[in-house]
Amino acid sequence: MLRRFSRSPLVAVALALILVPITARADDAAPKGEVTKYTFEQSKIFPGTVRDYWVYIPKQYDPAKPACVHVNQDGIQYNAPAVFDELIHKKEMPVTIGVFIMHGRVKASTDQALNRFNRSYEYDGLGDSYVRFVLEELLPDVEKKTAGDGRAIRLSKDGNDRSIAGGSSGAICAWTAAWERPDAFTRVFSAIGTYVGLRGGNNYPTLIRKYEPKPIRIYLQDGSKDQNIYAGDWWMANLEMERSLVFAGYEVDHVWGEGGHDGKHATEVFPNAMRWLWKDWPAPVKAGGGSPQLREILAPGEGWKLVAEGYKFTEGPAVNARGEVFYNDVPESKTFKVGLDGKVSVFLNDTKKGDGQAFGPDGRLYSVAGGTEQILAWDADGKSTVVADGFRGNDLVVRHDGGIYVTHPGWNGTDPSQVWYISPKGEKKVVDKGLRFSNGLTLSPDQSLLYVADSRTHWVYSYQVQPDGSLAHKQKYYHLHVPDTADDSGADGLRVDRDGRLYVATRLGIQVCDQAGRVNCIIPTPNGKLSNLCFGGENFDTLYATCGDKVYSRKLKVKGAIAWQPPIKPAAPRL
Repeated sequence: MLRRFSRSPLVAVALALILVPITARADDAAPKGEVTKYTFEQSKIFPGTVRDYWVYIPKQYDPAKPACVHVNQDGIQYNAPAVFDELIHKKEMPVTIGVFIMHGRVKASTDQALNRFNRSYEYDGLGDSYVRFVLEELLPDVEKKTAGDGRAIRLSKDGNDRSIAGGSSGAICAWTAAWERPDAFTRVFSAIGTYVGLRGGNNYPTLIRKYEPKPIRIYLQDGSKDQNIYAGDWWMANLEMERSLVFAGYEVDHVWGEGGHDGKHATEVFPNAMRWLWKDWPAPVKAGGGSPQLREILAPGEGWKLVAEGYKFTEGPAVNARGEVFYNDVPESKTFKVGLDGKVSVFLNDTKKGDGQAFGPDGRLYSVAGGTEQILAWDADGKSTVVADGFRGNDLVVRHDGGIYVTHPGWNGTDPSQVWYISPKGEKKVVDKGLRFSNGLTLSPDQSLLYVADSRTHWVYSYQVQPDGSLAHKQKYYHLHVPDTADDSGADGLRVDRDGRLYVATRLGIQVCDQAGRVNCIIPTPNGKLSNLCFGGENFDTLYATCGDKVYSRKLKVKGAIAWQPPIKPAAPRL
């Protein structure tokens, strides 16, 4: 069986890395830690899998203080226990417990069948499944063990106290773990990393350039004779990763050589990599400044702030002429107001299951009332007027002349997804159909274009608005990024700033697009949830985001273009 698998270059590398001997390269005076092997087979995240793992406990470990943690894929590599003995002894890295994990396999039901090997599935796949496995299942299992002398194992939960490493597929796995959970891992050693087209890893160089940077420090190793096969060119992919990380302002170091797809060079540089990754600890790893496009939007020192929490599901943020922001808790059928002083109060106690909403030029709050299948306009005293009925809308935008566009997604699969137009006189008509699930919508700053999110695809559509409110020249215009864990972007609420950028609420966070239809930036929310957004505050330069049970705000450099205001013609995009 082993000979059969050794024909695969990826599996051969994994086995070679595991079998690197632990040699006596460490300082003879360094106390030797202990290494113990265990087996884990109770995973719910990767059901049916069994795997071995090893725990290294340094001699200096004191259970009175939780230890730093190093996690490694593919078991023990790079002479790590001996290297840790030396570096901990010389105080070049903190007291660290090492956890060396093999990939899982699902045992065959008979000896006539082959095991299912989970290495590529667990390691090369994007998303948070593997890091959740480590944090929720494997590390808690480690803490159930004890050292040989009876010392309890206590692991730090602080991401600044944790490093993660691996080679080949194990390297991209290490990066993905930190990328998905920088609160849990901030230091990454990546050897001959598989940032190629096996399971979407080739997208990382692009995503790194666009995302708001995360607090991750990474050390990269590769050789010019690394493999170049059907999935891509490993050498070029690692070079591209390094250039993207530098572009985005990450703290990154690298060492390039002439070697191939093996662990020889990585083993040589591992001690220096650990010294660099743990330098200046316990000072926290900091995030970089991001791309020039991000720096045009984000205000230095202004992060997300919690506005309020404890809701069931928030939606429909809208801003009035004063800059006060209103949003709905849809299941509770309530509307809340955020005053200019930041205080939150109840505006409506019964919204009729209000969902999307927007203010109009007359100062009234226009809302989609899902409970009564109406469009309602609420005045300052909380009294409503029916504007239109006969369909269950989802989101709406009100033009400066009082015309309204409303999306009707078609929830039950039988009624078609549509876009409605309600004229200032109250006349309604369907102006588009055919989207899979029409959702958020907004107007361009000059109000010549209507943008509509199709949640069940990766597109935002663009239409040219005609004098009678009808739509023309429909295009799949904005191309959004989709997470590896989903089949669509989940695009929901839309807003624009005065420079013509489009802000899209998606599964990945806020995707910011230029007028030419390209995603320039991605700004994640603190809790990873997002349904809608709007610009608010006295100067319309604070972004409000409805995020499930919470609402957040963030001060920006840019100002929002509000649909009920007079149109603004932005500058032409850089093509």
